[in-house]
Amino acid sequence: MHIAEGFLPPLHATAWTVAAAPFVVHGVVRLNRQLRENPEAKLLLGASGAFCFVLSALKIPSVTGSCSHPTGTGLGAILFRPPVMTVLGTITLLFQALLLAHGGLTTLGANAFSMAVVGPWAGYGAYALARRLGGGLLVAVFAGAFTADLVTYCVTSAQLALAFPDPVGGFAGALTKFGAIFAVTQIPLAVSEGLLTVLVVRLLRSTSAAELIRLRVLKEGRVAS
Repeated sequence: MHIAEGFLPPLHATAWTVAAAPFVVHGVVRLNRQLRENPEAKLLLGASGAFCFVLSALKIPSVTGSCSHPTGTGLGAILFRPPVMTVLGTITLLFQALLLAHGGLTTLGANAFSMAVVGPWAGYGAYALARRLGGGLLVAVFAGAFTADLVTYCVTSAQLALAFPDPVGGFAGALTKFGAIFAVTQIPLAVSEGLLTVLVVRLLRSTSAAELIRLRVLKEGRVAS
């Protein structure tokens, strides 16, 4: 994630921007609906965006042209659902490109597709599956945050492999190389992000249980679940 400015070929950069755009538009619609129906959630929504911004700004150099870091998208996806997190994640990436020189404008679409689109959907899917299988809230939160982080880097590896296939192994060879390099730093980061997100949700469960009930994260009468 945070593929550097100008690193992708123009055709690839354009294609990923086109792929991410419908999800961002849909997310804006869902965000506006969320704010109309639940205006008191603005503070928690802003906190989710800040959580994503801070965590994803903690970058560690990794594959040439990219970096490793937590993503922070699992929390927002669980609280507000993936479409809303797509908007928050894209705004985060835009601000980081403009203010911190993390990523770039030409690679914004590719970075948004991996971190703000696929990551939140995969994370929410893991969270929902864990809940359906009878896992407690905190176990499901860990699964969601861990998956959102790790899947983001799987997609980034695929994006880089498509742009720069291995001379011998082609796409599959490049995907294996990029994925293996990312895994060294990303698996521990995904575990750490999962644990941190669990701590945040535990705090919210203690201080903002009513809000979590309104967001359907908790069921009324089951605050300790």
